[in-house]
Amino acid sequence: MSEIVAVSALPFIHSSTRQRSPFLLGDSTGVTYRPSSVLTLKMRMITFLLVGLTIHVVFFLSIFDIYFTSPLVHGMTPQATPLAPPASRLVLVVADGLRADSLFTLLPNGSSRAPFLRSVMEERGTWGVSHTHVPTESRPGHVALIAGFYEDVSAVAKGWKENPVEFDSVFNETKHTWCWGSPDILPMFAKGASGDHVYTHTYPAEEEDFASTDASRLDTWVFTQVKSFFQSAKSNSSLRASLLEGENIFFLHLLGIDTNGHAHRPMSREYLENIGLVDSGVAELVSMVEDFFGHDGRTAYVFTSDHGMTNWGSHGAGHPSETLTPLVVWGAGVHNAHIVTEPQPFNDGYLQDWKLEHLRRVDVNQADIAPLMASLIGVPFPVNSVGVLPLLYLNNSDQFKAESMYTNAIQVLEQYKMKMAQKKETTLSFLFTPYQLLTESKQAEFIHKARILIQLEKYEDAISLCRSLISSALEGLVYYHTYDRFFLGCSVVLGFVGWTSYVVLVILKTHAGLNRHPSLLQQIPSHTLARVCICVTVVITVFLLIQRSPITYYIYCLLPVPVWYSVLKESGTLTDLVRSAPSLPLWKCFGYFVLVAFGIELLVVSFFHRAMLTVGLAVLSLWPFLSGLFGKAKFRSLSWCLGCLCLAAFPLMPVVGREPNIHLVTCAGLLTLFTSACYLWSSGQRTPLHLSDRLQFVTQMLHVAVCAYMPSLTHLSLQQKQGLPLLNQIISWTTLASSMLVPLLSSTRLFHRLLSIFLSLTATYLLLSTGSEALFPPVLSWLMFVWINIEQEAMLAQGVSSRQELSTIDFSANIDITKIRQLKLDDIRRSYFFVFFIITAFFGTGNIASINSFDPASVYCFLTVFNPFIMGGLMMWKVIIPFIIVMCTFETIQVATQLSSRSLFLIVLVISDLMALHFFFLVQDYGSWLDIGTSISHYVIVMSMTIFLMLLSVVTHILTSQRLILWRRSKMHFP
Repeated sequence: MSEIVAVSALPFIHSSTRQRSPFLLGDSTGVTYRPSSVLTLKMRMITFLLVGLTIHVVFFLSIFDIYFTSPLVHGMTPQATPLAPPASRLVLVVADGLRADSLFTLLPNGSSRAPFLRSVMEERGTWGVSHTHVPTESRPGHVALIAGFYEDVSAVAKGWKENPVEFDSVFNETKHTWCWGSPDILPMFAKGASGDHVYTHTYPAEEEDFASTDASRLDTWVFTQVKSFFQSAKSNSSLRASLLEGENIFFLHLLGIDTNGHAHRPMSREYLENIGLVDSGVAELVSMVEDFFGHDGRTAYVFTSDHGMTNWGSHGAGHPSETLTPLVVWGAGVHNAHIVTEPQPFNDGYLQDWKLEHLRRVDVNQADIAPLMASLIGVPFPVNSVGVLPLLYLNNSDQFKAESMYTNAIQVLEQYKMKMAQKKETTLSFLFTPYQLLTESKQAEFIHKARILIQLEKYEDAISLCRSLISSALEGLVYYHTYDRFFLGCSVVLGFVGWTSYVVLVILKTHAGLNRHPSLLQQIPSHTLARVCICVTVVITVFLLIQRSPITYYIYCLLPVPVWYSVLKESGTLTDLVRSAPSLPLWKCFGYFVLVAFGIELLVVSFFHRAMLTVGLAVLSLWPFLSGLFGKAKFRSLSWCLGCLCLAAFPLMPVVGREPNIHLVTCAGLLTLFTSACYLWSSGQRTPLHLSDRLQFVTQMLHVAVCAYMPSLTHLSLQQKQGLPLLNQIISWTTLASSMLVPLLSSTRLFHRLLSIFLSLTATYLLLSTGSEALFPPVLSWLMFVWINIEQEAMLAQGVSSRQELSTIDFSANIDITKIRQLKLDDIRRSYFFVFFIITAFFGTGNIASINSFDPASVYCFLTVFNPFIMGGLMMWKVIIPFIIVMCTFETIQVATQLSSRSLFLIVLVISDLMALHFFFLVQDYGSWLDIGTSISHYVIVMSMTIFLMLLSVVTHILTSQRLILWRRSKMHFP
């Protein structure tokens, strides 16, 4: 960090790459550097960029250590109920993506679309709603069902990886488990099992095609394979012997409903008919299993879903349509249908909607299903399970229920004891604070009392005590899991505040033109400060070594030391600021900072309420009138106002994907062509275009026209069940691959290059659009065009006489060093506008802090076969495109306003870091999982944006200033 101070007066990396170096920006002495120091400057600039990037990466990763650490512990002894189980085998059927209301709601004629399961609920089974947790994705859902614990919210990032964290499952505890279904789900339970007793049968991944003529064939494949399996077992003696053993599970993973829901929406005929197919398949499966085992009454059945689905065909967040899934259990050891006459304790209105008021509804948390299955077939409970056995499903003796609850309690307590031992081992004894509600003496007391109650046959009291023990143990697990959270949080905040303070000091020292007082700079001797920092570092390191802390703890705790060392070394700058105060326009400065503070708060609120962006844009539309620019540039001011108001409509629109409208994509293409043609016509009146440039623009406009029509053609083909046409796929991937290369072929003159970038990126965006969001880039680009022009008028208002005409600016030209100016208060406003437009670019089209806004239909022009990583990458590129448009505009404004790239970017860094600090304090570990996940997502988004903008600024600089010349051309001279 000591090197950072030395580079505090250096321009940002762009300054050198655009041939603006060598110079010192904002130095009050007006010093310029000799050519011999250029290399040193570049190295220092790169050092500054890398140090800043590293610090932000550390801040970003810290949230995963503080909130995203795995809750699992290992080394516990498996616990099993000592009494004989009611079932020898269990059939688990998971209908992926099935909503509770889709299964339980009756048809208009009063019949059910799932008659077999309805009859089970009404006659011989117990039913309820299984409440899932965020993220409502396939992997976390199946882990909760089969292993009994909820993966942390970051499990959505792990996606479909096989066991990034090792865990126990019901399958692992069985003698044999046979699985049929998706290659995305089954392998993770087979790979995690000890031994070779989990057998998987999967179809090829290519079968998971959203453009399939009928995705229900995936479920048909599963049922056919299971039927063939039992047929073969009749003639295979060893297989038959294995089947006749106890403690077996048959797992059917049915993906057809989920695939049809993504492709056609949950209200579609395909989705609803698939439910009927599954119901008839389950009916045939039950008949076949009962026949094979001679109707011995030793088979239990569990039918459920891993997650639901929104009306617009997505899942991942916490909407009731995603978190409410059906649960139907019947067979050996399960209560028959229980008729009730009294009102049931549910206020959600679903019982009346589903016409099920007369049947007892038993709701569970999704993780409770794992101990239920373990109890039914008598295998040990998964050692990592946090589920609580739902006794109302069990049809067995009170003794069996009490023993099962006792086993459940001991199994959860074992995790608590292991977690406590681990934390005690890595904490100094005088600093260790145990969880008071469940100390070692209280644990022994609980266990002893529960055993006595069971021996005295006071089963209800024993069950109640075990529930209390489970509740305390689960709270204790959370307590020890978050034991170091406050300590780590303080370290990160200390580093955060130090870094932001350092950047502010850099801005003041380098670009504010303060009066220098060299005699005051040595108020704190450098060697004394260094010794203090070394001593602090040694103390922290020894403390962490004694506690055997993870390596990441060293990074979080030691990072603030060099950061604050750099801040304290620059303390003289604060003295300069105080000395310069009488000559500064204090009231104007105070007004600016109040407005920026208000603006930052508005941006923070916009993360929770998108409509706040509309309010912000409405306020921004008044800027020319409030600043006096309207009197000097009426047309540009009115254009700015109209552009802001048009863009303000987008945050009020529905989230992307909810209401697809392909016709709006075509309209967006026509709007793009119209605006481009208008600009080329007006530009041609002033300055003639080179023939090759004119040819490129015409080609790009034709390309946009093709891309505007492509989504309509693709969706029509998919609706007719004809699949994705190969030609459409080739055009789409070619457009994507060339989107960053084509602009490099155009002229580097300012508006010519920007138009080429706009046409190239919009073509790709149209292919990734399904509705109103396609209009966003044209409207955003129009406002950005006006912003560039109106900033020129703002420069005149500031009294900058050496303003250069925009039409004559060339991105690749050498910049006159003598014209580079210092920062002014108005540059804070420019930086804030940039941050505001970046946030608007992200949230404007409904990219909320959840993958819930992910709509697979957006990528159908590129691929329809399910591939989470390619699809996720395409959606990420869709999010990035508006970012690039805003970044290119900001790059242009830096050139047009004759300001160092680094100068404005440092202000942007301070604004975004202040927002990130807000969200760091807003992160919560209480409330619903949706609240927790959303608060963490907001911090991750802001930190990712800061890191991303650092990298993207380099990309946009290349995109605007570099040129690929494929052929020689004659020179043209412009006036």
